[in-house]
Order: sequence, then structure tokens, then C-alpha cells
Amino acid sequence: MKTLEILLLEDDQIEIMKLQRAFKKLGATHKVIPVNNGEEALSYLNETSRLPDLIFLDLNMPRLNGLEFLAILKADDRMKFLPTVVLTTSSNEKDLFSCYEIGVAGYVLKPLQYQDYVDRLGALLTYWEHNEIVKPVVA
Repeated sequence: MKTLEILLLEDDQIEIMKLQRAFKKLGATHKVIPVNNGEEALSYLNETSRLPDLIFLDLNMPRLNGLEFLAILKADDRMKFLPTVVLTTSSNEKDLFSCYEIGVAGYVLKPLQYQDYVDRLGALLTYWEHNEIVKPVVA
């Protein structure tokens, strides 16, 4: 099993702790880099020499929301191939279609029950641990 570097865009500290606790329960040793909004994420991505393997994205964030972040990400030649999975409470069909239209790799609803959340994260991680990921050459 490969270790993934995951950029987590989430403005709710409780959600960040919940994800980290779920990873621990799953025995996942992936590196999680939390940022509070799309602006922070873009700064991080533009300043790092090594892009993350995967992005987990909440849609409802201040400053630059998830859809705005996705549009910028997918328009950038260096970052457009970064697999991005939306983790959200929004079951709004318009959000779902907009995300897939922009080019997300997945759209996962956060369930209310903690164990269901852990199970969904486990399925996501299992998939991405075995999936081949494009690593763009950084100039």
C-alpha cells in the first residue's frame, strides 16, 4: 500500500479532526495537509515543488468556495490532473453536476453517522491507494 499525500480543503476544524480520527481508526498513515480555504490551497500548491497525490475538497468555504477553487485548479496546466474528490454535505444536484462538469474525480456525501463516514473514507482510500496517479513534471 502506498502512502498518499492528501491536501484537505476544509474550513471546519471539527471536520478536520474527524477526518484525522477516522484515518487513525482505519490505520491509514497518509500525510494530510489541511488548509482552510481555496486561497490557502492555491498558495500552497503554487509554492510547493511537490504536488499532493490527491485533494479532498469541501464545497462550502469562505473567500474562495470549492467550485471557484476547482475552476482555477482545472485551468492550470501544472495542476489540472490532480485528482480531486469532493467531500461535502451538499446533496444539491446542481453542485454535483457542476463538480463533474469541471472535472472532479469523485463526489462523496458526508454521512451523519460516524461509522458510515469512516467506511466511506476507507473505501476512498483503498481506491486511491491502488489507483495510478499522474505526477506532472514540475518545471
